[in-house]
Amino acid sequence: GGRDARVMGNDIHPSAVGDRDAELGAGVRVRAHAVIGPDVVIGDDCEIGEAAQVMGPTRLGPGNRLYPKATVGFDPQDLKWEGETVRLEVGEGNTFREFCTIHRGTGLGGGATTVGDGNLFMVYTHVAHDCHIGNHTIFSNNATLAGHVLVQDHSVVGAFSAVHQFCRVGPYAYVGGYTIVTKDALPFVKTVGQKPACYGVNRIGLERRGFDDRRIARLEAAMRILLRSGLNTGQALEKLRETWPEDPDVALVADFVEASERGVIRNLPGSGRRRGGDAD
Repeated sequence: GGRDARVMGNDIHPSAVGDRDAELGAGVRVRAHAVIGPDVVIGDDCEIGEAAQVMGPTRLGPGNRLYPKATVGFDPQDLKWEGETVRLEVGEGNTFREFCTIHRGTGLGGGATTVGDGNLFMVYTHVAHDCHIGNHTIFSNNATLAGHVLVQDHSVVGAFSAVHQFCRVGPYAYVGGYTIVTKDALPFVKTVGQKPACYGVNRIGLERRGFDDRRIARLEAAMRILLRSGLNTGQALEKLRETWPEDPDVALVADFVEASERGVIRNLPGSGRRRGGDAD
């Protein structure tokens, strides 16, 4: 990478260590004591902060920033991994704050961990092997994903929260701080607690994302059917589709629930009872 760095006008600190097989795009900045391993491709205008490390096989798209001590592309923490070639694929414009860790995939899990575009990973966040992160998500401090987790676009995973392996966090979902997610977290909804419950549609978050009052009100009505009507999951989904047959937000919710393999979190706060979680 060093030979290309001079040609492409990169800014590489003399104390940084880069493998000869690493490839750097134009305008890359590599700060003091950073380490870039073999089979790493770093896109244009990335910044690798002080003592940050990138191991491979890893591909970083353009405009990513690793803050000091962030480490991405290391081996999966999975005893079933036996050294097979696995990778990390990262899109563009992501921010990885201090001590963030993102691990590569496993052969049994599809071979790749993937991260989309425009995501923010705050300090001490962890993304385990075979996870798939969408676009424009936010992971607050110490948020942790086990392996094989799917986190979809525009969602938020709160501080000190943990998501169980194979769970999904739906689009525009809000997972509150200290939440333990052992089933799928519904799209558009605030899911909060060590015994998590649904606290309604995330109105403030949706307003920030450009949703108008009518769109939010429709989602709130749909969630009342799903969470508070007393219908079982299959009945609730049927009613959602009958009531709003052309609404893409409602269809997204219904499809998300129907596709769930672990069930979805439908508990109500303070109810002391568990709602049906599986599509029945």
